[in-house]
This record gives sequence, C-alpha cells and structure tokens, in this order.
Amino acid sequence: MNNPQPLDLALVGNCRVAALIDPQARIVWWCFPRFDGDPIFCRLLSGNEEKGFSDVVLHDQVSSRSSYERNTAVLETILEDKNGGAVRIVDFMPRFGRYERIFRPPQLVRRIEPIAGLPRIAIRVRPTFGYGGKPTQVVVGSNHIRYLGGADVLRLTTDAPLSYIAEETKFALSRPVSLVFGSDEPFLSDLDSTARDFENRTRGYWHDWTRSLGVPFEWQRETIRSAITLKLCSFEETGAIIAAHTTSIPEAPGTSRNWDYRFCWLRDAFFVVGALNRLGATQTMESYIGYLTSVVSDPNGSMAPLHSIVPGNSLEENEASLLEGFMCQGPVRIGNAAAEQAQHDVYGSVVLAAKQMFVDHRLPRMGDEALFRRLEPLGEHAAEFALKEDAGIWEYRGRTRVHTYSAALCWAACDRLGHIAARLGLKDRADYWRNRAAPIRRAIVEQGWNEKRGAIVGAFGYDDLDASVLMTAELGLLRPSDPRFVKTVEAIGHELRRNGRVMRYTAADDFGEPETAFIVCNFWYADALAAIGRREEAREIFQDILSNANRYGLLSEDLHPASGQLWGNIPQTYSMAGVINTAMRLSDTWENAWWRAW
Repeated sequence: MNNPQPLDLALVGNCRVAALIDPQARIVWWCFPRFDGDPIFCRLLSGNEEKGFSDVVLHDQVSSRSSYERNTAVLETILEDKNGGAVRIVDFMPRFGRYERIFRPPQLVRRIEPIAGLPRIAIRVRPTFGYGGKPTQVVVGSNHIRYLGGADVLRLTTDAPLSYIAEETKFALSRPVSLVFGSDEPFLSDLDSTARDFENRTRGYWHDWTRSLGVPFEWQRETIRSAITLKLCSFEETGAIIAAHTTSIPEAPGTSRNWDYRFCWLRDAFFVVGALNRLGATQTMESYIGYLTSVVSDPNGSMAPLHSIVPGNSLEENEASLLEGFMCQGPVRIGNAAAEQAQHDVYGSVVLAAKQMFVDHRLPRMGDEALFRRLEPLGEHAAEFALKEDAGIWEYRGRTRVHTYSAALCWAACDRLGHIAARLGLKDRADYWRNRAAPIRRAIVEQGWNEKRGAIVGAFGYDDLDASVLMTAELGLLRPSDPRFVKTVEAIGHELRRNGRVMRYTAADDFGEPETAFIVCNFWYADALAAIGRREEAREIFQDILSNANRYGLLSEDLHPASGQLWGNIPQTYSMAGVINTAMRLSDTWENAWWRAW
C-alpha cells in the first residue's frame, strides 16, 4: 500500500450480516438484521459525532496491528500499551455446518483476551437506531444489555462486567471475555466455551471453503481474499448479491456522488458469478439463479437494473438527516433511484450469469429446457431494446443515449440463447436466436465505431470515449485481433488514463467532470492489453492497482489517480471480481511455474 487509505477497513460476515472494522478494532459499520438494514453501528458515516460504534480502549496504548487470519473471514487485532501489556481482539460472524445446514445467525462475536501484562481496557458500545438516532432505552439484565430504538432491539450478551460496559469504565483485563451482538434472544449455553467453539468452527468452514478453490498460481492471496469477500456479499437466504456493503461513501472528495449500494444490481452480480465460477465456487451462481426466478417472474414487464435483496421491497431514495456522512461529506442516501431507470444491459447480464448452468457438469442440477424457456422472454426484451436509448452502465441521471455497452449486452443475450438452444438440441430456437442477434451486432459494429475518434465510442452518434467498450472482445462481439478493437484499446489508454489509472469516462456528466478512476475499468484495460498481445504492460497495470488495496486486501469502487486513495463504497464487488478475473488471465500456469520452480 503506497498511501494512507481513508477506507482501511476489514469486512467480517456470514452471508446474512456483515460488519466493517477499522485497524483499532472499532466496529464502524453494521447493518442489522441484514445487509440493507438499519446501520446500528454507523460511525463510518456519522461525521464528527462519536456515535454508532463499539470498540476497546486500551489505557496508554502505543501500537496496534490488525489482519485477517489466513484464508478466513476471521479478523485479529492486537493492541499494546506502553507498559508491555497487550490484548488480542478476535472478530467474526458465525458460519459453519450445523444440523445438516449452514448456521449463520445475525450475530457478531468479539473475543477479547489479555496476552501480555495486565492491560486496562474500557469497552464502549454506542449503537444507533433509525439511521443515526440515539437508543430510546438501555436495559441492563443479568448477563446482557438490551439497546432499544423504538421497536428495534440490539442485544449484547457478555461475560464481561456489565456495569463497566454500561458506564464505559476502565478495568483490568485478567481473563478472556466474549461479547455477542445480535437479536433479542437469550443465550442458553456457556458463553466462553460457545464463543470459542463458534470461532473454531467458523475458522474451519473458511479453511474448507478456500481449499476447494481453483486459484491461479500467481496472486493466490489476493485471489483468495477477493473470493472470500465476494462470498460475503451474497445474501444466502434469497441468493441476492449486493454491489457493496455500504452506502454514501463518495466517489471522490468533496462530491455529492454518494449512492446506496446495498442492493442487487443484475449487472454487478453477473461479474461476481463469473469470477467465482472461474474458481469453481459455483454455489453462489446456483443460489443466484433461484433469486433471479423471483426477479424475472413477470415475463411481460421490463426489468429494473437493481433489486432489493428480498425482491419486491421498495428502493425509493431518501436522505438520512441524522448522519453527517463519510468525513462529513453528505448526503447519506437510503435507497437508490437508479431502480427506476432503463438500463438495457440487464437482459444480457441475466442470461450471461445463467449460461454456465447449461455447460458445467459439476453442478448437481444443470440448466434444462425449462430454464431456457424462462430466459427466452429476456432475449425478446433484449432484441426489442438493444438499439434504444437508456441510462447506460454508468446510470446517468440527466440524459439517455443508445449506449454501446447496453447494445452489446443485448446482443450477448440473443447470441448466448442461440448457443444454449443448440446445446439443448433445439435447432429451431438456435436458428431463431442467431437471426435475432445478427442485426444487433451489425448495428453495433457500424454505429459504435467512430471514424473521427478512430475508436468504438460509448454511445452511437457521439464522440465520447468510454472504458465499458473494452468488454466488446470479452463478450465475443469483436475478436481481440480486430483492428477496430486494437485501436479502441490504444485510444482509451491514451485519452482515459490519469496518472496511469483508467477513468470510466472523462466527459462531464450530471455532476461535472469525474475525478477518480473507476477501479474495475483498470482491470478491463489490463485484460484488453493482454488480449492484444501487450501482456507485460497488462501485468504492470494489474500489480499497480493491487498495490493500492487497503491493508486487508480490499478495494472500493474508485481510486484517486493523484493520491492513490480509495473512494466509493466498499468492498465493491465489481473491483473484487476484477481481481479474480484478471489474475486468472495474467497468471502463469501451475504447470509452467511448477517446472521452473524445480
């Protein structure tokens, strides 16, 4: 990491809830009781107000170090004081097999133990309710504290002295203590032994899961961390995959480009599914296909680009007046008005996410004709809307155009349906979808190419370059060797890079000129360079972006090209999927590397 990161945060979770924790072991973000719920720990967005967090204050602290336990979602932080005293803090959310199913309660477990000297600590717990409001009541029980905010309750069960926690009093930590945050349910077993058991079994789950991944030879640690992170962005109960765990972290300092990403974008989910499939982690795709069944249940209606993790819930956009925002840079938004936009690439995103179901023989249940028939209405929509104006992949709020990327994804929907039909032996449907795809491709090649710019542009009839068109070769619309694609890659490298980092576009939009580089575009650019034969340059760019991840190996949405600081919501699934996809493309093979090593 080259520069101090304002987003030095670790993610712990269990595919039902997730929290962000800073290097001092302060829990700064936790939406409860699910990903898109009320942030009872909201310090990340509370500005100058010391509210919405839980931490451990070590008297006379002089240092801290924090890291994930290898190949897990278990976080360890060690705080040391000036007298040689030290405490270890372990944070995790339980996830393991129990009673022949996965146990993943809405709980955060924190274990604090002395490891040197006689450290003195204070445990502070300051939850909020209703997006930044104070608790209406705090009730101390026999072995727990209940924090109430109207009808909502957070229960802390602990074997630490309750009075010390309630009063935030320093005390000598002479033995390990455990804290379990969660629903208002009594804890029926011994807390210490149960917390230890949960920790060991959660650690074992993640070790088993990562052991099954088919990782590249190079960048194994980065790939594994990205895979775990993407897994934690899957809401397993419904199969939804969220874009990020946060809301309203601005895309750049001093901007109002603040959005709520705690929902399922069909586009983003396609990239997540693809990345995990590359590693052999196909269960996320299988669950996601179940989620899509609910989302696309109306074959006659157009499809929204994003949905709640429980389909049908409102995504109406509002502002949280009780939160000042990240680094006091509001507004803090709840919901996302982009759900009302037309973004025609969604049809291709769904079909592409499902296509592996028809070819992967590892799956217990492969895609069949029934699934194909459910996908066909999406192809009809794709063919209808391919060459019509929409808000585009970047969700412009003030204009619409015929965007090249949207058209390309519509073409991909029809093209892949043709391939699926052929695989299923449905020759008439294969011919039908090939005939639907062909004119869309011709229109893209003819109208997407801009002779004046010598490149494929972002929208038909306009001169603006857009990094999303780098996906045209990946989608199979053009061959990487096609001179038009090569020239497009060269033009983007020349015009959209700032201090070596690729912007998604540089033309002014609804909010002015963009200031930060969109991280996944840098991975797309590296992939494109490799495809046209500039592999070493691609590796350098890839390594540069990886070097700007935070200390935990996580990436947000944006990277400031001058400061190297991360901005935007975190962890961004686009970015983490990009790590996996590009690592898989650029890594040396296991066979080659093995023989050279020996």
